[in-house]
Amino acid sequence: MAPKRNNMVPNGHFHKDWQRYVKTWFNQPMRKKRRHTKRIKKARAIAPRPVKGSLRPVVRCPTFKYNTKQRLGKGFSLEELKAAGIQKRVARTIGISVDYRRRNKSVESLQQNVQRLKEYKSKLILVPRKAAKPAKADASVSSTPLTLFSFGIGSGFFRSVCSGII
Repeated sequence: MAPKRNNMVPNGHFHKDWQRYVKTWFNQPMRKKRRHTKRIKKARAIAPRPVKGSLRPVVRCPTFKYNTKQRLGKGFSLEELKAAGIQKRVARTIGISVDYRRRNKSVESLQQNVQRLKEYKSKLILVPRKAAKPAKADASVSSTPLTLFSFGIGSGFFRSVCSGII
């Protein structure tokens, strides 16, 4: 069949050196190992702070298709912080994310997130900035080095407080 209409005249180049453009992934297992060790190193460096960053609320996904699922949201609402007895300015300094735009649409989710905040607060250890003058909420100076030492990577603190919903 002859080519029709105003198109380019076929002129194929089928002898390209394709072997030069092949990309191999033999470094994949080592890269996995490297990422793993880096993660552990980072966790040890920032211990006892949470590995996954600041604490986030559990929220329902929008739309009918996904509303059976839960995920981590952007930040806790001001209402949730108030119910947990945490001031909004203090929250960010102790590793709790805040989203002032969020509204609570159900009592269940409010209670669930308040419980999450209270659990986090109970396990929180505030290391005093100055050993000579610890603040009211700070941990005692004598117990601080011991607690810092006891936080390993596999400790329950990281799993319970810092884990998502899983």
